[in-house]
Amino acid sequence: KDVQKEREPHVYLSKEEVKEKIQSYNSSVTDKLKMTLNANGIYTGFIKVQMELCRPITVQSSQSQGTCAHSNNETAFYLPDGCVNTLHISSTNTVREVIEALLKKFFVADNPAKFALYKRCHKEDQVYTCKLSDREHPLYLRLVAGPRTEMLSFVLREHETGEVMWEAFSIPELQNFLRILDKEENEQLQILKKRYATYRDKLEEALGGVWKPG
Repeated sequence: KDVQKEREPHVYLSKEEVKEKIQSYNSSVTDKLKMTLNANGIYTGFIKVQMELCRPITVQSSQSQGTCAHSNNETAFYLPDGCVNTLHISSTNTVREVIEALLKKFFVADNPAKFALYKRCHKEDQVYTCKLSDREHPLYLRLVAGPRTEMLSFVLREHETGEVMWEAFSIPELQNFLRILDKEENEQLQILKKRYATYRDKLEEALGGVWKPG
C-alpha cells in the first residue's frame, strides 16, 4: 500500500563526494547503465520510469499499439500496464525537463503539465510514494539511492486533481476519448450478447430435454 512520505531535504555534495558516490554506484550496477562524471562536475546517467497512466495518451504517430482511436495524424491509446522507459539524462536536468523529454521521446502530444513524476521507496515492508517538485533532479536522487530499483524507482502519473479537468484537454483529445469509449462500449455489448446467447442456448437445450413429447 502506498503512503505519502515527507520530502527529504536536498543535501549538496562536493565534487569529491560526487566522484566517490559515482564510483560506488558504478561498482554496484548490474545492467551496464553506469554514470559518467565530466570535468565540469556535471554527471550523466540513466533512470528508468514506470508509466502508470489511467487515461489514454495522444501521440503523433499512426504506429501505436493497444486500444486506440485515430484523428488525422494523432492517435489516442492506453499504455500497457507496467510499461517502463529508460532515459539518459544529466545531473542538471529537472523533473519538469525529464517529463518533457519522456513525452517527446515517444511523440506524446499531451501537455506535460498534465503529468507528475513520483519517487517510490521501499522501507520496512512499506511502500512510500512522494510526488517530486518540478525543480528536483532525478539523477541526483538515483545517485544517492544507488542503482537498486527496489530502493528507489520513478513513476509517471497524471496529476492527482480529484475529478478529471476535461477543459484542460484539446478538442481532438476529447474526440479521441469518445471514440475509445464508443469502441469499448461496443466490445462490452458484444461480449454480453454472446454470453446471454450462450445461456439461452443452454436453457433451450435443457427445456428440450425436460419437455420431450410423450
